[in-house]
Amino acid sequence: MANKLIDLGIRPLRGYISLEKKMQHVQKELDHLRHQWDNMIARVQGAQSHLRKKRKRAVEEWLKAVDEIKIEFGSLKEQAQQASFYSIYARLKMVQHADKMIKEVTELGASLEEILPDGLLVETEWQGQKIETNLKEIWAWLMNDGISSVGIYGMAGVGKTTLAKRIYEDFVIGTKFSDKVYWVTASQEGTIHKLQDSVAIAINVDLSNEEDERKRAAKLFLALSRMEDFVIILDDVWIPFDINKIGIPLGLDGSKLIVTSRSLEVCHQVGCQKEIKVKPLCEKEAWTLFLEKLRPSLELPLHVKEIAKSMVQRCGGLPLGIITLAGNMKGVDDIHEWREALEELEGSFLGQNGNLFDSLHLSFNHLRDSRLKECFLYCSFYPENYKIPRDELIRLLILEGFMDKRRSRLSLFDQGHVMLKRLESICLLECHTEVNVSNYRETECVKMHCLIRDMALTIMDFDSKYMVKSGRCLKHIPDEIEWKEDLEKVSLLHNNISLIPSGTSPNCPKLSSLNLASNPLRLIPDSFFFRLRALRVLNLSRNCELEMLPNSISQLGNLTALLLFDCCRLSFVPPIGKLKALRELDLCHTAINNVPEGMERLVNLNCLNMDSTGLRMIPDGTIYRLSHLQSLRIPEDVEVRVEELKALKHLEEFQGGFYDIDTLCHFVRYHQSYEAPIFYTIEVRPSLSLLRFLSPGPCQITNKKVTLRGMELEGKNAIVLPEDIQQLAIIKCHGLGTCLTTAFSLFNIQKSGLTGCLIDNCPELECIMKVSSSDDQLVGKRMLSPWAPLESIEHLSLHFLPNFVGLFKWEIEFDRPPCRIFCHLKSISISRCNTMTTIFTPWLLQHLQNLEVVEVLSCDRLEEIIADKEGGNMVFSPSDDDQHSFITYINFPRLKKLTLQHLPKLRSICEGTITCDSIENIRLMGCKNLAWMPLSFSSIGGQPNPPPALTAVEILKEELEWWKLLQWKDPGLGNVIQPFVQFVAEFPVV
Repeated sequence: MANKLIDLGIRPLRGYISLEKKMQHVQKELDHLRHQWDNMIARVQGAQSHLRKKRKRAVEEWLKAVDEIKIEFGSLKEQAQQASFYSIYARLKMVQHADKMIKEVTELGASLEEILPDGLLVETEWQGQKIETNLKEIWAWLMNDGISSVGIYGMAGVGKTTLAKRIYEDFVIGTKFSDKVYWVTASQEGTIHKLQDSVAIAINVDLSNEEDERKRAAKLFLALSRMEDFVIILDDVWIPFDINKIGIPLGLDGSKLIVTSRSLEVCHQVGCQKEIKVKPLCEKEAWTLFLEKLRPSLELPLHVKEIAKSMVQRCGGLPLGIITLAGNMKGVDDIHEWREALEELEGSFLGQNGNLFDSLHLSFNHLRDSRLKECFLYCSFYPENYKIPRDELIRLLILEGFMDKRRSRLSLFDQGHVMLKRLESICLLECHTEVNVSNYRETECVKMHCLIRDMALTIMDFDSKYMVKSGRCLKHIPDEIEWKEDLEKVSLLHNNISLIPSGTSPNCPKLSSLNLASNPLRLIPDSFFFRLRALRVLNLSRNCELEMLPNSISQLGNLTALLLFDCCRLSFVPPIGKLKALRELDLCHTAINNVPEGMERLVNLNCLNMDSTGLRMIPDGTIYRLSHLQSLRIPEDVEVRVEELKALKHLEEFQGGFYDIDTLCHFVRYHQSYEAPIFYTIEVRPSLSLLRFLSPGPCQITNKKVTLRGMELEGKNAIVLPEDIQQLAIIKCHGLGTCLTTAFSLFNIQKSGLTGCLIDNCPELECIMKVSSSDDQLVGKRMLSPWAPLESIEHLSLHFLPNFVGLFKWEIEFDRPPCRIFCHLKSISISRCNTMTTIFTPWLLQHLQNLEVVEVLSCDRLEEIIADKEGGNMVFSPSDDDQHSFITYINFPRLKKLTLQHLPKLRSICEGTITCDSIENIRLMGCKNLAWMPLSFSSIGGQPNPPPALTAVEILKEELEWWKLLQWKDPGLGNVIQPFVQFVAEFPVV
């Protein structure tokens, strides 16, 4: 007992005396650590500067820990020197601290050994505007307490994991997340159990003795809940899962989840609050990445550089493809080898790079629906980088039989859109919008990335039932030896094939689909179809040189679709009465003058398009016999009797014309009693006309439009238009009256739904809307029924209206005008209205926030675009503050196109400032009295800057001097937009 007491007394004394030795021990260990530090720093800096690599996150953390322990030791030394010899308690505490530091330094030195086997550095990934922008956006989300989950999605090889690694490796260093960022790679199977294992390993939780998924989730939830400010990165997620079943406590303060996936759908289903799509690199960034991976410090010879650029373009900005290409070409100097490599790439890049193909192929294999796979492969039938109109593609997918059987055409198109959306969500297709520059009409398209298309073609190369040679500039049809007996689908779309040699007769008894569209074919020999008796879909559209079809087409008894759209010289189609299986016949934009012989016997026909042909009449009874028609399009000047339309119980789309309003009313009454949805484009005119109007092409009719042309409307008690009408055109009609909203009442248009309105050459019209004392009762209700259609109008066109004075005429006083007038207006086009002096008034501007296009042409008396006061007979005026704000500052956030052309008296656009950063095209011609441009754009650093979307400012050559004198709101703005100025010789046709 005494010995124990003595030992207890001596032990603190030993510690008290050993402080100096302990400090020396720490110093020795730190010296050794400092030596390791110096070596590591030298290696890292050398590799970073010469090998273009960067530190791993583990290296950063090790260096940071060394820094911290050096600071800690310095503080301890200072305390030891100041401590009194008699401060036993303080010295004992310092001894314990020194023991702790010796252990930490030893462990830190040992931990370096764990880092070294895998190397100190990772490859420096590509830099560029896109990745930096994405990083900043994700960083902002991570710092937002209201956002706990972020999805990063994109196609294979585009850089999703790279972006996530940037966050993991260095973007969170020095932040509140720096010590608690966990990387978890999801497997393709992606079961809850496997994901739990991966998360447990990352956060150092033992789940080895627990099999129950709920209990495992509870353990993970508890462990993560004890942390603060953590980030879990789940990389390469294929299958959606419930976060709660994994055990990740999202929603707690500081908890963040980052998911990378090829599928937007997965990000949505996992519950990501924000998603960001990683897109391919631009041409400049792609070239920079290629050079970095090829030979960063050497310049390519000029003759090699051009070949290399062509090769990089074949990668379509896909980083994985670019890196693979650079790896293949590293060390190659011979020009012959470069040329040979380019030649091979023209065939298939993926064929030469198995790993890249395997990576892309995973997305295809992951499609569980065989129809989706067929749909995906079919998209590769189009040429490389081709923007495929969605409606055209869906129509062909329906004809190919890739859809479930549905009763209605509308439901088939809906199913097609869903299929394309699915392929877009997993980044096998890209969504694009094509804009017609003349009228800013948009066409929704899809497109295949060039390497994704390569992957599809490589898949089909292993299957003998496909032959795809689209967009190859072929001048001759493939030799008969290439037409294998097992062929089922052939696409020769978009080539230069002008002639099929006489006697050519491919032996393809299984061929069901043949696409020869968009070729300059002049002649198809009769023999060509002799041995193609299984053919179901024959697409000869856009063969503008083709004048006649061979008689052998009449024997294709299995044919379900004969597509001849835009064969503008085609005047002869052989008898088709034997084509009993035919479901779609498209003769639109052909030179056909008569109904093809035997057409009345096509009892299974679903879709018939004879619009924009030379057709003058359809024999009575022909339409009546085609009782299964779902879609019927005929020229507007060829009348079909309503009695025959009544026999078409399945009709969903109708485009045609009637000779008089009574027939139109008869159709409307029939239509309104019809239960199924029906879309229509109808023209009413008093007689036949040689005038031709181009239809939008072989797309789905999705609008409901009526055109009244050359009609006498005066004296009509009521003209019953369909209640669901969306577009109305009134052209060269008399008796319309002075006010359009009054006419709306006549036409039974009293509720919103009308999206487009065109008034052309109607001399009596003075305004769109007039409110007079006789309307007091309606005004009191605040919701005028004549005003209702103006709420939904998106496109308004007013042309050749000699007495038109303005959009509105106010003849009574009230507190506020209707608040939603023109609130959806996107485009307004006015021409030849030679009485009006102004267009917009200040109070109206606040409703025009959706305006995209303004076109004003040849209005001889127009002086102002936006008046500086209400003017006219309108007594209403806003408050002084409102009036001031209206005049001084105007914002058009969506304006894309401004055209002011041949306006000789125009002196002002507006008195204030117009902001329109979205502007793409400005056309100013024949406006020599205009001295000041009120347009203003966002500035950068206080300096004027052109709008990012601006493409052109069009000016007449002869008005160069006027342009030089034109004053701008910002004096420097004229110089900034000068590079966009295009001088034209004459007034363009609008």
